[in-house]
Amino acid sequence: MPKLQLKSQKSKNSKKQETKEASTSSLKERLAQKRQKAQARKEFTTLLTSAGFTSVFFGILLFLVGGIKVAIAGIGAIIIMSFSYKYPRQALFAFLIYMPFAGTITYYIGSSPILQLAKDSLYIPALIVCWQTCRKQGLPFILPKAIKTPLFVLLGFCLLTLIFINGGQQLNPPTVGLLETPPNEMPIAMGILGLKVFLGYLPLISCAYYLIRNKKDFLFLSRLQVVIILICCGLGIIQYLLLLTGVCEGTRNASGNELFRATLEARCYFGGSLLYSPSQGVIRLPGTFVAPWQWAWFLISSTFFAFATGFTDPAIIWRLLGLGSLATVFINAVISGQRIALALVPVCFVLLLLITGQIRNLKRFIPMGIGLALILGIAIVSNPEIVQERTDSFVGRVEASPPEAFILQQFEENWRNVASPIGSGLGRATNSARALGRTKLVETYYPKVLWEVGIVGVIGFLVMVTTLTITGFKTYRSIEDPNLRTYGAALWVFILFISYNTYYYPLDVDPVAVYYWFFAGVLFKLPVIDKSETKNHEPKTKVPKKRIKLNT
Repeated sequence: MPKLQLKSQKSKNSKKQETKEASTSSLKERLAQKRQKAQARKEFTTLLTSAGFTSVFFGILLFLVGGIKVAIAGIGAIIIMSFSYKYPRQALFAFLIYMPFAGTITYYIGSSPILQLAKDSLYIPALIVCWQTCRKQGLPFILPKAIKTPLFVLLGFCLLTLIFINGGQQLNPPTVGLLETPPNEMPIAMGILGLKVFLGYLPLISCAYYLIRNKKDFLFLSRLQVVIILICCGLGIIQYLLLLTGVCEGTRNASGNELFRATLEARCYFGGSLLYSPSQGVIRLPGTFVAPWQWAWFLISSTFFAFATGFTDPAIIWRLLGLGSLATVFINAVISGQRIALALVPVCFVLLLLITGQIRNLKRFIPMGIGLALILGIAIVSNPEIVQERTDSFVGRVEASPPEAFILQQFEENWRNVASPIGSGLGRATNSARALGRTKLVETYYPKVLWEVGIVGVIGFLVMVTTLTITGFKTYRSIEDPNLRTYGAALWVFILFISYNTYYYPLDVDPVAVYYWFFAGVLFKLPVIDKSETKNHEPKTKVPKKRIKLNT
């Protein structure tokens, strides 16, 4: 009995000791968390104060030089860039959120071109931090490694164009007639801007790869994208209803050629230039973007992201929201008047069903398919004349100007007139560079690349995107988790489609210029997430206890 009481007393003392140690450790953890929060608040306050004083100082200087709008833009840029450098992860998410609404915000504040570049104040500091982190930790910055050599070769071609073509134009400006005004051009600055437009967002591959740390981050990103699609498409539907009911006039009261031209004066609360002439049966809505055709490519790219979440998210509520966002994309493709969206959104949807194999997954596909068909059926039955009008417009456009003939004509014209095998100069066919010199309007992507960096640049770019596409295919095929594999397949189809698309130039402007590179980085991170999740869910093997033989 005394021995048993002694053992019982010892066990009680040990339990008390363990409880005391646990409470002490939890107290230390709470104190450490409080110290961390206090330190974070202190750093935030210090940064806000220093950034505020610096921005005000430079704002006063900018006000004296360029006026109040330039001063406000400068103050905002300094504050945003300071916080983006301090909080790069939050800056990248803010970058993705801001980008689809940039056109709307720009025209509410003022139509300055500087405001249209505001999103880069979120992207560039985060990119610098990503590069610095990779250098410190010995991580590769150029991802995937397979594109490293093609990328350097392409950059070499671009530098040749910048030095010899743009540099030559800077040193030897073109001669003009006696009665002509010499062009006020800056070819080197135009070339730098052209290079930024051409490859400036490529580092988003690395930013996205290191931004997504685990499955939780990935799900947050995919769900965030669905929310953005729902909000933007909801605003697009509201914009159409405001025009339909006469709250916004659009271009219905215009005359002559203005009845067929999208103008900024006709904008309706959201986005920028708009065309709405129901008497002529023409409509081109910009949604939340600056121009209507950017809205069309937002709808096309959103098809891939909404599809992926609708068929792969582990939570039923987010699958339903993905389905809802896909339905709003279809509705906007019809009402926006964008023929390319009306054509490609259904095609991309069917292509995704076939390539991802979801059409064989009857348990998941049938409810999703029935729901989507029901929503679209109601919309079509409610507005049959709109559907018929858009269909007739699309067929008429294809018959009048077949896409393949248009692309071929653009290739032939630029091939005959390009200045040299290394092009006519970076930025010479880039719309955003027209303030720096004369530019040529080239309405298809690869002929535009041909005009700027020549045939060697076109070959270099094709080799790089082909390497990216092949590597992306191998990457998504290596994923074992079926949901992640389907999401990866959807992203790979998006990359494949954009890599070789030459109809118009979506890779030059938002949103595709951002989504193409960013979601390539997400695709390359999926196998890492897959392996991490598999490792976490593996049953832990029990180590057999050693049997101790007692001496008898």
